[in-house]
Amino acid sequence: MPVNHYDYNDNTQLSPHFNVREFRCSCGKSHETLLASELVDKLEALYTTLNCSKIIVTSGYRCPEHDKAVGGTSSGQHTKGTAADVCCYGQDGQPISSKTVCCKAQDLGFTGIANITSSYQYTHLDVRTSGKWYGDEVHGNGTVTEDFYKYFGIPKTEAKNILKGIDVSYCQKGIDWEAAKASGLVDFVIFQAGYGREYDQVDVQFERNYSECKRLGIPCGAYWFSYAMSADEAKREAQVFLQTIKGKLFEYPVYMDLELAKQFALGKAACSEMADAFLSTMEQAGYYAGLYCSTYYLDKYLSNSVKSRYTIWCAQYASKCTYQNSYGIWQYNVAGSTEHDIIGQKSIPGIVGECDMDYCYTDYPSIIKAAGLNGFTKATQPTEPEPTPTPEPDTEESTLQQILKHVANIDEKLMK
Repeated sequence: MPVNHYDYNDNTQLSPHFNVREFRCSCGKSHETLLASELVDKLEALYTTLNCSKIIVTSGYRCPEHDKAVGGTSSGQHTKGTAADVCCYGQDGQPISSKTVCCKAQDLGFTGIANITSSYQYTHLDVRTSGKWYGDEVHGNGTVTEDFYKYFGIPKTEAKNILKGIDVSYCQKGIDWEAAKASGLVDFVIFQAGYGREYDQVDVQFERNYSECKRLGIPCGAYWFSYAMSADEAKREAQVFLQTIKGKLFEYPVYMDLELAKQFALGKAACSEMADAFLSTMEQAGYYAGLYCSTYYLDKYLSNSVKSRYTIWCAQYASKCTYQNSYGIWQYNVAGSTEHDIIGQKSIPGIVGECDMDYCYTDYPSIIKAAGLNGFTKATQPTEPEPTPTPEPDTEESTLQQILKHVANIDEKLMK
């Protein structure tokens, strides 16, 4: 497992929501920080899965001396850069129960997980390779369960808070949007805005689809079908996309659609560079940017830095999405074919023929509106500071490091 070494004053932004400074040892000495990239990737996935407003790292890396001083063994997971103690906050600004965090962390494949306090507010998470440890430190440090759902008596309702959506393009002509909305099968829509890098390649149904969704109050996002064969061409496509959607409001992300065989034939490094060039251009213009791609190509042709940096819209036509990293939307089937989709639906009222169907697991509208992205005005921040939890022995320094991770990252880019 790669473990990176960072200087004490390093301020590297590791992912959309985490900076290396959050993981510094709290001993007060200016020594390096050890940090496993897998830990950051999984924390980022947890952020998305729980729809957090923030995650505070109350204890990250610990030097052996400090680990022993706070009750550790001086050789535990914190000293290896593979562990973090965290407090997760929901969109309501309140801490998410450690019971819920433990269950979701289990789903994401953390190998070391434990509730830390009787208030069920702090959670220990690690990516140890020496086996699995699921604990509850209220009852000691021994392994106490194989399944947190059973241990805490929490039903494993994977379908909870899932929104149903569709994505459409010029292929679906003359959609009766009133019928589609009335069906109850369309909670959101992602439509094609255009393709390529020329200004005359706007989807012929884009303006109508957008205006109808706005008229009927259907939350929407947009995507741009990419033909880019280099990072420069991808950036050009993003600039045309920006011009096409200028002045419009989108409650869902704006995506780069990467799916051509000739693009993947360029290799992983080239595909990753193109995706980053396109999506960073969108972000710098104030948009919540994401990548659309199929499961196979996400696994084989996109770097971990891209997949953790941007929100993912994953395509896999199956009864279950097998993509192991974080994703916000799953395109799972085509309505209008001879087969029923997962919810038993063969067609969408108001649409003649086929259209792609999607499940969404993330409250994008709340995130985007609060952050002032995609054309929305940023919500006014409260004048009084948010209440912070009573710090554990190892949290007094690190709780001062709170930031609204993704929003702050985008704000910094917009200031440049």
